[in-house]
Amino acid sequence: MARSPLRARWKPHSLPSSVTSNASGSPAPVAPSQNPSALALSRGLGDVYNRQGGVIGMGSVARAKPNGYTLLLSLSGISGLPEADRLLGRKPAFQLDQFAPIARITADPNLLVVRADAPWRSVAELVAASKADPQALNYGSSGVYGAMHLPMEMFKAASGAQITHVPFSGGSPALVSLMSGQIQTAAAGVANATTFLKSGKMRALAHWGSAPLASLPDLPSLKSLGYDAEFTQWSALFAPAGVPGEVTTRLREAMKKIVAQPALQQTFASLGSPIDYMDAPEFARYWQADAQRVQAAVRRIGKVD
Repeated sequence: MARSPLRARWKPHSLPSSVTSNASGSPAPVAPSQNPSALALSRGLGDVYNRQGGVIGMGSVARAKPNGYTLLLSLSGISGLPEADRLLGRKPAFQLDQFAPIARITADPNLLVVRADAPWRSVAELVAASKADPQALNYGSSGVYGAMHLPMEMFKAASGAQITHVPFSGGSPALVSLMSGQIQTAAAGVANATTFLKSGKMRALAHWGSAPLASLPDLPSLKSLGYDAEFTQWSALFAPAGVPGEVTTRLREAMKKIVAQPALQQTFASLGSPIDYMDAPEFARYWQADAQRVQAAVRRIGKVD
């Protein structure tokens, strides 16, 4: 069988690529010029036009021609957005099966944090305090259904903790409010919490991961403490579903070379989010399981006006 012109001619450098960076669910908005993943793609795939599009941009990639030249660089918030749209009575901007996973780049579990001078030295003490006075404790998030909201609701469901949600306009404002005493706890991203932890102003009680953290090896996971709660903030590259197999293979090969660059690994490590690469087949399985957890959490939260 003759190869199609697309399969025969597609090369990473043959045409400008369009990458939509999605900041939905991120701790703070990320400008394209400040996005290390997008900059790395520019170096590895050639002339990349990077635009920041949020949900609208994600929908545009979902509907784009599956030719390998329009890609999506997304955070883990992608998994819960269609379910949230349905709860709110909106037509989803996209469905998850409209994307073909290419590679996961980073994966960082959230940290359960409190101020360093808080009286709770353990997760059990925090849970007990919340149950003793259900109106006393508040937690902050980067927004409804976001990457700081979902893990806390997972934790509350697993522990029975009584902690009230206070949404902010981003992760940074939430942590500033924690430091000022307006809220008592949060599910912070590692990158956002690192400065506070190193300065001794914040204490981490546990993390939402499934394995020990390289940066905080002595910090227990919630699962190890008996709480069935797992959540990770990851970043990944997607293409529109239907991309030819050969194109997917070449994109995967390009991504492997990109993430192997020592300079890029150092950049991500300095941001507190080291490379945690996962190739397409493994990432597809991971994403399916992760999306099921996230969607269940969104449904448990229900409609938030």
